[in-house]
Amino acid sequence: MKIDVAYVAELARLELTDEEKNVFQPQLESIVGYVDKISSVDVEGVEPMMHGRPLVNAFREDVVRPSLPVEVALGNAPKRVGDEFLLPKIVEGAES
Repeated sequence: MKIDVAYVAELARLELTDEEKNVFQPQLESIVGYVDKISSVDVEGVEPMMHGRPLVNAFREDVVRPSLPVEVALGNAPKRVGDEFLLPKIVEGAES
């Protein structure tokens, strides 16, 4: 199966060099091939599950604890507005 690495990179908003595309091409095709192989396994009668083994005591008690000071939490933020992170808009309008 041939995967269009440039298209996948565009969807993920990644800029790849031609060399990187050549490296990732066989890797991505191998991954998709493996997933395709897994999808051919007969799972008739196998009950869906969240985990491979039963989980016990997966939750902890919800306890209020001190959080990071605002200046520490925002210390590495490239941009901020007051006490909030400023992020670029990435939502695109629906195409008609």
